[in-house]
Amino acid sequence: MSIAMLNKMHMNGYDVLSVNNGPWRVCTEGDRLASFASREEALAYAAALPGYKKRSPRAQSHTAS
Repeated sequence: MSIAMLNKMHMNGYDVLSVNNGPWRVCTEGDRLASFASREEALAYAAALPGYKKRSPRAQSHTAS
């Protein structure tokens, strides 16, 4: 039985992660934004994005009306 290896970092409010030495992914809690071959490319992409902050359910319902 093998054990899954997770490498995870945070940059600018985004998760930058890789599972089992696979591609590096830039994600929010609900969306995968992009995949990259190297950690440096993924971190550069996350750094170039505007800062991400999870919105509260109250703020989301307020903006919807």
